[in-house]
Amino acid sequence: MSESDLGFFVLLARRESFVETAREIGITASAVSRRLARLEDRLGVRLMNRTTRRVSLTGEGEAYFSKALRLLGEIEELENSLRSGQEKPSGLLRINATFGFSREYIAPAVSVFRRTYPDVEVQLVVTDAPMNLIEQGFDLNIRFGIPSTSNLIQRLLQRNRRFMCASPAYLEMHGRPETLQDLRHHNCIVLRQEHDIYDIWRFDDRGGESPSARVNGGLSTNDGEMAREWMLNGHGIMLRSEWDIAHHVREGRLHVVLPDYFQTANITAIYPERHHLTAKVRVFVDFLAERIREANTKAPCQLSESDLAC
Repeated sequence: MSESDLGFFVLLARRESFVETAREIGITASAVSRRLARLEDRLGVRLMNRTTRRVSLTGEGEAYFSKALRLLGEIEELENSLRSGQEKPSGLLRINATFGFSREYIAPAVSVFRRTYPDVEVQLVVTDAPMNLIEQGFDLNIRFGIPSTSNLIQRLLQRNRRFMCASPAYLEMHGRPETLQDLRHHNCIVLRQEHDIYDIWRFDDRGGESPSARVNGGLSTNDGEMAREWMLNGHGIMLRSEWDIAHHVREGRLHVVLPDYFQTANITAIYPERHHLTAKVRVFVDFLAERIREANTKAPCQLSESDLAC
């Protein structure tokens, strides 16, 4: 089986369309269909189900797709290792990250990176729920917390925690909670994110315990920045990353409540092992880490003990 057949099949599996695949590689849709048929004849199995609009993987196709991705990655890794001494960043760099952090850090970094390395084409896709790096063809994922897949390389970019906080106006009107149970009597602004149980806040272990609190309130959204603005406007208590609230706390616009309860949600660069020697990924991660470090030196995004005591 040739590398070109593997690449063709992976592309078709991702696009799920003869027409879109044909447009991308510059042939006709019927030629794509014939090439798939020849591949299936040679293997003696049906790899894809056809409909008038889309194609989808069979069970055998799923297994072939997974193996094809792995083989193509090994080929890329081999080529990268051979030229790593003189390789310059080039090609398409696909990044997946969260909305707020992308606006604050990643998009400005990409702007400078692109001027520095004009041979790299950057595609930044922002989503609150992480996308599958392997299946969806991303080179790099910037995420908070512990990734669910263990066979990926992880590089710490910034230590980060999530704290509960509220505006002075809200606390003056409704009082400050003294225990987690008190949260039941407060308006809590919650983020509704895919696959998350949004109305239960879970915190780091404390002496073998796994504290949590069920919360509710009149406002919820899937956009963290909108929720933060509601919090600043006095609508309730929110669980939010310290990188995003540190300057508001220091300037008195927010107060941390119950500071002993927090979530560890470090900011991490995640990428497949085969990209470890890829210049475009390696150089961009180094570049982003340095920009975050410089920004943190100018305006610390971690809260000190004195900040938490306010």
